[in-house]
Amino acid sequence: FGKVSATVDLGFGKRAEEFAYNDANTRLAIKQLYITYAASSAIKLTLGTWSTHIGYELPDAYLNRNYSMSYMFTNGPFSHTGLKADISLGGKTAFMVGISNPTDYRTAPGMPKSFIAQFSTGTNDDKLKAYFNFVGGKQNDYKKVVQGDIVATYLVSAKFSLGLNGTWQSGSVDKDSTGHFASYQWGGAAVYLNLDPLSWFGLTLRGEYISDKDEYLGVKSVFAPTLSANFKVDNLTLIPEFRFDQAGNAVFYKNNAETTRSTGTFIFAATYHF
Repeated sequence: FGKVSATVDLGFGKRAEEFAYNDANTRLAIKQLYITYAASSAIKLTLGTWSTHIGYELPDAYLNRNYSMSYMFTNGPFSHTGLKADISLGGKTAFMVGISNPTDYRTAPGMPKSFIAQFSTGTNDDKLKAYFNFVGGKQNDYKKVVQGDIVATYLVSAKFSLGLNGTWQSGSVDKDSTGHFASYQWGGAAVYLNLDPLSWFGLTLRGEYISDKDEYLGVKSVFAPTLSANFKVDNLTLIPEFRFDQAGNAVFYKNNAETTRSTGTFIFAATYHF
């Protein structure tokens, strides 16, 4: 409506519910709900709930070439609720800054707020794009989080492209609510190799490594290569996927009584978008 626009993005099912895990009765979830105001040709203000700027992957399954999510995306923020400003700096360069509720909280009366930011740039032909992301703040009386994240994409040719994601999170947690905080750090990196030899067929190899010496995520380390094929028929995509996870400690269940350091997975997924 002129300088003002509104976006409502709903989701249904288990995946949408997991992305809205802090809300009650989320089988039908509000994924995004925000209004924007174009204050000028260079400044846009957004108020509401929107998908996170952190990470390479996206909440909507059909927008990802791998169906299973990386460890970084699974443990990173999914959404932010608050106020942000997107500022164009000319050409392909922009800056975003905002204040939001604690990570993934839609409503948070009386709770502390987080600072979010992104610096993005790229080449004029859009072959190379880079995003430098940040979120940090006190989540509640018992947890503080600071996370830096880098995403880069490079279009080598019409049939081959590269993606890179690196993230590092540090924080402190008072697990027993006694006022004694323990610090933690974890980080990871992933590379995405995307090959599209045919208009209806593509392959993506994701190689991810996580370092978690403090075992905040429950693993000392993990290496997880994932190979996904994409068979496209109009807006329908069929995704057979092979994944192998090798952890630094025994975190996967071999059976009801035994655990193991590695596991292999096959997934067959189908996505459709309108």
